[in-house]
Amino acid sequence: MSSQVPPNSDVPSGDSESPARDRFQAAAAEKMEAGRNAPVERSLWKGGYSPRAMYGTWCIAVVVTIVALVLVSLYASELPNVWLITGSAILIGWCFVIGLYLYRRLGMHYELTTQRFVHQVGILVRRTDRIEVIDMDDISYTQGIIQRMLGVGTITITGSDRSHPQLVIYGIDRVPEIASLLDDVRREERRRRSLHIEAI
Repeated sequence: MSSQVPPNSDVPSGDSESPARDRFQAAAAEKMEAGRNAPVERSLWKGGYSPRAMYGTWCIAVVVTIVALVLVSLYASELPNVWLITGSAILIGWCFVIGLYLYRRLGMHYELTTQRFVHQVGILVRRTDRIEVIDMDDISYTQGIIQRMLGVGTITITGSDRSHPQLVIYGIDRVPEIASLLDDVRREERRRRSLHIEAI
């Protein structure tokens, strides 16, 4: 005797997958809508190595040069070839200082947007690194005596970025203002992300 299934029996059908599919499509549509409503990334600040950050180095180089020339003039008669040796040392020292300045001035560029901090280093070969502002944990800056008088300094960014857990950027003009701007952007982005997560 063959058994037949009654027409009104509860046999699973393909329609049982419909609610799960509908939920998936609704979630996908919500994510796409959230992506369209995401704030547009805007550039907030662009900068590089400030020439004023090297003022202290220039002063030290000038003082060392003057002292070396004075000492050489006092003992020139006692030491042979002292002018040649001293002149070569002074020339090498000034070439190093000028080369350091040109490398920092031409090879360091920074940009802060509402979502990222872009750090470019290099002249012939340039490396570009991007750090999400939400990955920044702490923003601090340091200034020497001369740097405080000139308003420049060094900013240190500590965060959870794998490639740059600690990023040091040198020669920043208006350093208290820029460090405060970095911290404000970091806080604002974290607040926005937390509100977005709570809304989901």
